Amino acid sequence: MALPLVTVICICYNHQAFVQLAMLSVINQTYKNIELIVINNGSSDNSDKEIETVIKNHPKIKYIKLPKIVSNTKAFNLGFKVSTGDFLIDLSADDVLLPNCVEIQINSINNTSTALVFGNAYYIDENGNRTKTFFEVNANNKVIDNALFNTNYLRILSGGNIMCSVSAMFTRKHFELLNGYNEDLFFEDLDYWLRLSKKYKIEFIDDFLVEKRFLKNSLGNQFHKKDTFSQKINKSLRQIYNESLKRNTLKIEHKALLKRVHYSMEQCFKNKRLIDLIKFSLIELKCRIYLFK
Repeated sequence: MALPLVTVICICYNHQAFVQLAMLSVINQTYKNIELIVINNGSSDNSDKEIETVIKNHPKIKYIKLPKIVSNTKAFNLGFKVSTGDFLIDLSADDVLLPNCVEIQINSINNTSTALVFGNAYYIDENGNRTKTFFEVNANNKVIDNALFNTNYLRILSGGNIMCSVSAMFTRKHFELLNGYNEDLFFEDLDYWLRLSKKYKIEFIDDFLVEKRFLKNSLGNQFHKKDTFSQKINKSLRQIYNESLKRNTLKIEHKALLKRVHYSMEQCFKNKRLIDLIKFSLIELKCRIYLFK
């Protein structure tokens, strides 16, 4: 019986120092039935040269070179349109899959009703040195937070250290049912996980699957900062919160959303983003109205 095909869509934006390592981490997986699609998202450095160097020795890699940068959501959807795998991995070109990552993921998600699986990750610095773990672990490298095994819509909506999207594998079937990533958003994971978990099952794998590179200019470190980048992020957050308001059916869900909105408001106040603070305050008011309906 043929192994299921897994598609890894690797998105590169000015990752010339890391993209080869990311690509090779996919090529060298213990699981061999993998389709690798690399998207050069309008890079202005030498990423193209680095990508082409790997492709010379691995011509089956599909390469999409975009003339200018687009959102990660749009870039991934473009890759999805030319993909054929039954399972999908969204890989940033500065991250690294551990050698047995795909094998562990596919053994957990294949032949189940689960729509997405995710695990733990090591943070690495610019030089590839491991600095800490994404989820805190004990002496046996097992997570301390057992609530991860009950990851669901309410938990994701409540916020906190619950989502390790870099370690996720999700099904093509469910991605199609949800019409892919929302291209109106600047980032993809929170919105997709919320839409998915409201209807379908998510499972946590208590194992290390990925090395996540921690860079000062990475997307995750731009949240709530006072610049154009964070403006786009906050705009997307407000859209996600408003969509969650419509999606919620229980008061406990509105309370969970209120907690997230309060966190965004605190960050805006801390970073003196007063206009964003006002806009989040309006969503906070709507949350309270829904709570008392």
